[in-house]
Formats: sequence, structure tokens, C-alpha cells
Amino acid sequence: MDLGFETVGNATLIVHDKGPLLVTDPWLGGEAYFGSWGLPYEIPPEQATAIAAAPFVWFSHGHPDHLNPGSLPHFRGHKVLLADHVGGRIAADLRAGGFDVTVLQDNEWTALSDRVKVLCLADYNQDSVLLVDIDGRLVANLNDSTEKGWGSLLRRVIRRYPVSFLLRLSGFGDADMINFYDEHGNRLWSGPELRKANGYEVGAQVARVTDTFGARFCLPFSAFHRYQRADSVWANACTTSVEDFAVGYRSHRSELLPAFIRYDCTSEAVTELHPEVSPLIVQEPEAFGDAWSDELSAEEIGIVAAYFTGTEHLKECLEFVNVRVGGRDNVIPLGSGTPGRGITFEVPRTSLLKAIEWRIFDDLLIGNFMRTTLHGRWPASKLAPDVTPYVAKYADNGGARTREELAAYFAEYRHRLGAARYVRHMLERQAKHVVQSRLGSGSAGFDLASRTYQRIASRT
Repeated sequence: MDLGFETVGNATLIVHDKGPLLVTDPWLGGEAYFGSWGLPYEIPPEQATAIAAAPFVWFSHGHPDHLNPGSLPHFRGHKVLLADHVGGRIAADLRAGGFDVTVLQDNEWTALSDRVKVLCLADYNQDSVLLVDIDGRLVANLNDSTEKGWGSLLRRVIRRYPVSFLLRLSGFGDADMINFYDEHGNRLWSGPELRKANGYEVGAQVARVTDTFGARFCLPFSAFHRYQRADSVWANACTTSVEDFAVGYRSHRSELLPAFIRYDCTSEAVTELHPEVSPLIVQEPEAFGDAWSDELSAEEIGIVAAYFTGTEHLKECLEFVNVRVGGRDNVIPLGSGTPGRGITFEVPRTSLLKAIEWRIFDDLLIGNFMRTTLHGRWPASKLAPDVTPYVAKYADNGGARTREELAAYFAEYRHRLGAARYVRHMLERQAKHVVQSRLGSGSAGFDLASRTYQRIASRT
């Protein structure tokens, strides 16, 4: 193919201009999230060869199904492109590992060849968007990003292109923490389980988002994983299949394409790719170094306590965090917080210590083998917005743990967005959290509110 693109794997886009030029978030195989996730489809040999030959590789964010540790060594000698995340953790870590890294200036076009240029948008959730102009066709790669103040800008850019493609995480929503229990040991239903029980149509939601942004075509993207640990395989009941994306897709303005395609910009031809299904091999936790019977030493308890007490915001909303390892409780007092409100994380020792040492606690949450018990009164949104983003996004990735560091962190993103756009987004975010906290992310009421907001946003 002389000029065009392909989509394979989980969130991998391959851009061609007289040969492979750019690849995004290449997860080539193996596991992610401490062995919990695997790829349900093989990378076809032709696309694997193209991935290896592309001189540029872009990583959207630090989750291991996007920046995959097992795949990363294959890209030494490539030019690594990154978003300009505040804190610059990924750039610093990769440079320290000997990678050739370029941080793309926020909201500026950068030419990769005579016919291909890219524009990157970073946001305070440590996610990023990549817009790829392929000789006048636009591919908007949103991967896992949700609107963080850049929505109106993105809509304006997309509407300039008669041919545009939207690539974005969609589905029932299992790519998050869903393994929740109450104090009595009862499992709390998660958003994906509620949506499936209520007959939620994934395609209808995908069509609304596509039309909100004004894209001509949409491809299922960033949603292809499968649980493979014996202690997380239960969550496969919550995943989204390729077939689910077409259910309910109704639009007079956009069209749903298959998940894995080749698009030729010269002929405008769409060719569906048919990757082979990977065999599901369920593996025991011990295969990844985890034994549920292992306990923490006194020194390790101190390391875990320092990790949680170092994030000041937790002291304002939690009374304690309890880490249950090897069947033994290790309660970490945090402060006054909300009286009676706390969390018990029941987790294997090895993965816990790795998550803390490497500052990737989000990987434990998303892996869904860790059992999370909520104590006291919690909103229907559970760990959002007061726990997960402060620990996994702002602290682990952004390096902002204290009030002063958080103020500087958000001030930089406010500067980038502009005061008016930033304030509007924060008001919208607060309203969303109020609705989500009361109704729950998988409820019919929340989905109705989301549809209403998307209709309004599509007009801006």
C-alpha cells in the first residue's frame, strides 16, 4: 500500500506512506496488568512486519496494553513520539532506558513525511489524543481518552475533513476496576454488568460519540483484551466482543467500519483484515510470581503505608486503607477524612509491591484480580472521583502528591486549554460526577444523561 493505514491488535494503528511510517501503541503479544490481560487476536504476519519497519512509534499513555513492557524492546532504534504530559514521567523513563524520544508540542502539527503530519493533545488524566493527517484524510486516535476540555477543539478539526475516522475505546466498560464488594462480602454490581443486564446497545453509544465529534467513519478500537489469570478470568463475562459494536449502531451521518481494516487512500478501498483468534490459556497467579498466601514483612508494610500516606488528598476523603495480603490485614490510618469510610485491597504480595515500586497502582485496579471492599458510605461511582485519579493519574504518573503540587499540575493544563474552556470543562466534569455518584455509571439514568450531554456537545 502506497498511502493509507491499518488497524490491528488492541489499539494499534499503522500509517503507510511509501512504506510503513508510524505505529501507535503496539502491543505485540504476551500479557499486561500482571498477567491478567492477553490479546484475543493474533497480529497477522504482514502487519507485524509493517509494525517492525515503521520508523516512528507513538505511545498514548502508560497502561501496559498501550505501552507494553514486553513489546517495548522491539522499538529500540525507532523514533519514539510522546504527548507532552505534565511531569514527563514516560519520556524520562524511556530516555533513561536508551530510547530516542521526541515530545510533541501540544496542539501543533508535526510533519512525519511529505504527506503525513500529526497533532497531539495531552490531558490532565495522563491520556492523549493523536490526530493523523494522511494527505487530507484525518484519523483521530483517541485510544482510551475521554473528553478533558479538548472536545470542542477536536470537533472543529474533524469537521474540516470530508473523510475522517474516529478510533476510541468503547464497550461495556470493563477496562477499569470492577471487582468491588461491600463490608458484608456481597459483590457490588459494576457498570459493565449493569449494562449487559439492561440490554445496553454498545453500537448506539458508539454512534452517538461518533456523531458528536462529527467523524465520517468509526472503528472499534482499544477494546480488545481477554482475561487469562485464574483469579481474573471471571471478568471475561464483562468484555465487549467485536460483534457487540454493531448492535444498535444507527446514524445518518456516520458509518461503522470493521475493527481490523486496511484503508487505501489512493483507491479509498476498505479491506477487512481477519486475524486469527488466540487460544485462551488460563494461567495460575503463580505463573506471574503471585502466591496469595505470601504475607508482607514489617519493612514492606512500611513501604506500602508511605505510598498511601504520601498522597495528601486521600487524607481528606478516607479514614483508612487496609491492605490484606496473605489473609492478614494491614490497616493504614490516613486521618479524619470521612468517618468510617475506608478501602480494603485484598491483593497478592508480589504484584502489590511491584505496583508500588513502579508507581503503577492503576494496573492492579484494571487487572481485576485484586478484590476491593468499600467500607462506610460511598457514592455509586465508587473510587471516582476522589481515589483512582489522585493515586493512579496525578500522583503515580504526574508526580503530584501534595496540595501544592496538584495546584501547579492543574494550573499547567488550565494554561494550555485557556481559562474559559478549562472552567467550562471543570463545571461539566463536576456535574457528571454528581450524576454518576447518585445513579451509577451503568444505570439507565446515567446513560440517558450521557446521551443528552452528547446531543448538546455536538452543536458546539
